[in-house]
Amino acid sequence: MDDETLDRLVAEAKRGDREAFGRIFDAYAGPIHRFIASRVNGPSDAEDLTQLVFVKALEALPRYEARGIPFGGWLFRLARNAIIDQIRTRRDHLSLVAAVTRETDDAGPEAQAALQDDLDKVASALTELTDDQREVIELRFFAGLSVLETAVAMGRQEGTVRGLQFRAIASLRRSLGIEVGAPAKSGPSAASVVAATMNVLR
Repeated sequence: MDDETLDRLVAEAKRGDREAFGRIFDAYAGPIHRFIASRVNGPSDAEDLTQLVFVKALEALPRYEARGIPFGGWLFRLARNAIIDQIRTRRDHLSLVAAVTRETDDAGPEAQAALQDDLDKVASALTELTDDQREVIELRFFAGLSVLETAVAMGRQEGTVRGLQFRAIASLRRSLGIEVGAPAKSGPSAASVVAATMNVLR
């Protein structure tokens, strides 16, 4: 969805147009759900929190003013706050890679074994990042946010996000033994965290 269309839909949704809000939901529900699922324990929790984020968004929408803040970043900030609230009360957390492994069930035995090996390596590499670095990687490359949207979601400056991203990628390259300019992996992991990570590190 281009920025002009999104701005129009947001304006219409603020005026009470439920169809416009539905189109916003359709555009963002998937990325929001994936982001939440990577950080909470259980599919039902992710679904519940995704619904909660959009309920809160609908309630807060009349008060939303862009002022240079991307709407996507605002939504992901709501998602981040919902996750923090749940972690504080439930004290549980699911790693990013563990959540993605659920997508590999349809792969053949050999492909699944190779993919699991890659996932294990990425999981290990991700644990070496700081919490902020890992969150930047999740928001930028798994949720697909821009630097500005990521900055809004995290409540940070764009320069800070770029610095965290640079250091995170450098750390992942070292941990995974990937040289600058190395080709991304292909094959069964194309739809997985591994492919996304490899593409980031090219």
